[in-house]
Amino acid sequence: MIIKKFDYKAIKRIDSNGKRLYATPDGKAVPSVTTILNATKDKTFLYEWKRKVGIKKATEITTEAASIGTRMHKYLENYIESDTWPSSGKNPYAQQACKMAEVIKENALSQIDEIWGSEINLWMPQIYAGTTDLVAVFRGSPSICDFKQSNKLKKEEWIEDYFLQLVAYAEAHNELYKTDIKEGHVFVCTRNLEYQQFDIWPDQYAKWKHEWYERLYTYYAAHDR
Repeated sequence: MIIKKFDYKAIKRIDSNGKRLYATPDGKAVPSVTTILNATKDKTFLYEWKRKVGIKKATEITTEAASIGTRMHKYLENYIESDTWPSSGKNPYAQQACKMAEVIKENALSQIDEIWGSEINLWMPQIYAGTTDLVAVFRGSPSICDFKQSNKLKKEEWIEDYFLQLVAYAEAHNELYKTDIKEGHVFVCTRNLEYQQFDIWPDQYAKWKHEWYERLYTYYAAHDR
């Protein structure tokens, strides 16, 4: 399924003091996109939620969600790379993740014309790095795509960081491979197997690009002291 349009390079991930860093080919360790977004977002709602449900319960919920999300991503990655749908086995979490992955496959991957790469490392030299789920041609346009799992349906105003993540990867891809990607898509499946899709279209790209560089500036203003 993958068309090797570019010679994508792998870079090493480093976990340091709770931060995710990447060692880029220029020899510098740079923060990940998720580290930058996590450090610069408003966490008021998160703190309120943890206070409401309790730290223990919040940890259980986030740990379980992360486990299912990781499994869902792995099923999709294996399918994209092998063109064969994997077996979920008997583990109930694996079965749930497999059903969610199938919803993504049927609703999202059916809109993909070409796949250029899966689980691709991208970096902006000296500044940031990360891994995108998919670089693909979506309905005729080169795009950055991400898979997400959710415990419930999302509202668009809740997912600003999803859009910023897409733009960060698009900017890095454009810098490294001299492309002009200005489109991104987030494919979401809930635990109830409900599908959602959130899109950045070319006429919206400049807005989200500005927001991303504002967050990047905020991060380095606080961490380069």
